[in-house]
Order: sequence, then structure tokens, then C-alpha cells
Amino acid sequence: MAKARSEKVFVAMSGGVDSSVAAALLKKRGYEVVGVFIKIEVADTGGCDWREERRDARRAAAALKIPLLTFDLSREYQQSVIDYLVREYGAGRTANPDVMCNKQIKFGAFFREAIRQGADLIATGHYAKLEKTSNLKLQISKDEEKDQTYFLWSIKSEILKNCLFPIGDYKKAAVRQLAQKFGLPNAAKPDSQGLCFLGQFDFKDWLAKFLPENPGLVLSEAGQVIGRHRGVQFYTIGERHGFTITKPLIGAGPHYVVAKDIVSNTLTVAAKLKQSEWSVREIKLAEPNWFGDLPKEGRVYSARLRYRAPLAPCRINAATGEIKVIFDKPQNGVTPGQSCVIYDHDVCLGGGVIF
Repeated sequence: MAKARSEKVFVAMSGGVDSSVAAALLKKRGYEVVGVFIKIEVADTGGCDWREERRDARRAAAALKIPLLTFDLSREYQQSVIDYLVREYGAGRTANPDVMCNKQIKFGAFFREAIRQGADLIATGHYAKLEKTSNLKLQISKDEEKDQTYFLWSIKSEILKNCLFPIGDYKKAAVRQLAQKFGLPNAAKPDSQGLCFLGQFDFKDWLAKFLPENPGLVLSEAGQVIGRHRGVQFYTIGERHGFTITKPLIGAGPHYVVAKDIVSNTLTVAAKLKQSEWSVREIKLAEPNWFGDLPKEGRVYSARLRYRAPLAPCRINAATGEIKVIFDKPQNGVTPGQSCVIYDHDVCLGGGVIF
């Protein structure tokens, strides 16, 4: 009797330990695994060296005895992520490049090219769980500290159903132990930091290549001038670096941005992030995406407004056609352009962009 054909999975292998272990687990489970390194080359960042990352991915693929392809998605990244970053910051909003990178690159351009080249499924090293029953359920990973469902809310269900997240049932320490067990050369490699694919670099200086500096005033909550800044487009709510305070607030340590005005080019800062006139009980969502039915009105859910921020009890109102999130308690640091992700206990229902 002929052996049934195993499903072919293209695994996005970044050179890091998480995606390498994802590939190893899938091979062990009997899938036909093909590693893919996504090459992203953007000028003048000085962050990650894609050549070095690809060498690490090749070493891991060689250890697993699987092929490694390279997809050059630099053009798509420029159009979908870089241009988006510049556009959002230029408009005074705070972009979320990791969400956009997942939507347009890993689960966009990479997914389409993998399917074109014969893949049945794709897989990544994201910390998330996916239950494929009658209803598609994206769930918080076993390692709640590393959970990345916040960055996956915008993926369309028709794509998500063709994805695998092999390490979602493991904690980070266990993933490193598996890497050693599989003989992976990157078992002890540190986690990547900074912007997706680009790593850490001076973001404000890089952004200034596209958006001219426009120095302005830093104000206290009472409206007094207490410092200066480079231009409101370079700052986000909750930030406490990059501006100059000439008249510190009484008893203040760090000064936190609590509001920004793109028209007057002013930042308002406070001695700490606290419930104040800048706190909000209600936000509206643009570009909503749900993995199932729209959340039910009147039911209590939880919302996450920033990666690793505490879940905040809320209710959803869509009676007027707009998606409104109404919180039980006022929320600080709500930032237009960032993501609001909705959860029902450990299940990620989807989300939208704050505006």
C-alpha cells in the first residue's frame, strides 16, 4: 500500500532558536519541512545583518537535514512596513510595525510565495496556540510572558487556518532545551530585539531621514512651557526619553508624554502615568478583524492596548456601525495608531487600530 503523502510545510526560519525548534518539531511529527529565510534589506538602519542571520538559519537547517530557501521580500517590506511607518508617524500617530510585518510579510507575501511554490501550510516560531476545530481559535501561548497573539490579530482567518505555531505549547526554557536535544547550533542564541527584521537602531535618527525635524515646546499638564522637543512626530504616548526638560516638575523623576498635538506641535508631559484628564474610558477601532463572529454586546471581554500590557475588562459596542471598546476603568497611555486586541479569557478574538 502506497504511503500517504505528508503535508509540505514552509517554515519561516529567521536564524533564531524559536523558528529553528518549530522546524525541528514539525519534522519530528512527520511533515515534509522546507526552511525559508526571509531576506529583508533596508538601507541606513545599521540593525540586524541579514547575512549573519541567514548563516545561522543555514546552520540550523543543515543540522535538521532540511533544505533552506531564501525569499527576498525587501521590496514588499519597504512598501508595506517602512512606508507605513513614515506615513503614520508623519500624521502624528504611533505605528505598530510588528503587526503590519506579520500581516503583510510573514502572513502576506511569504504565505503567498510559499503556496505558489507548493506548500500546503506555513509555520513560524510565534508563541501562540491555534485550535483548528469547527471554529478557528487563536489562543494565548503556554508561556504567557512570551505570548505573541497581540501581534497576530490582523491575520485573516482564511490564511490563519493554513498556519502552524509549533512552539505555542512550550515555555521559552523548554524551547531552548529542545534546541539542545535536536542538536541545533543556535540553542543559546539571544532573543532578537528591536524592529522586526531590522533589530535595534536609533529609530528617531533614522525616522528623521524621512520626516524633517520640527522643534517645539514641551508643556506641563497646566500648560506651562517646561522644555523642548524635536517634533511631535518622533514621540509616542508614555515615552519618557528624547526631549529636553528645562524646568522639571516638582518631585518628578522621569517625565512621561501624556498627550501630543500635531497642529500646535506640542508635547504635554506629566510626572507619572496616572488617571487624569488624559485617561479614557472609550476608544474606537478602525480596520477591525475578527477570527469568528463579532464580539457580543454587553458581554465582558478583556482588551490589551500594548504588548505585555495587563488585560483590561471591557465591553464592545457596534450598534452604530462603529466598533467601540468601553472599559470598566479609565485607561492610561492610549495611543492612536496602536493596536487594541480583544480576548475572551485565553482566546484572542481579533482587534483593531486605535483612532
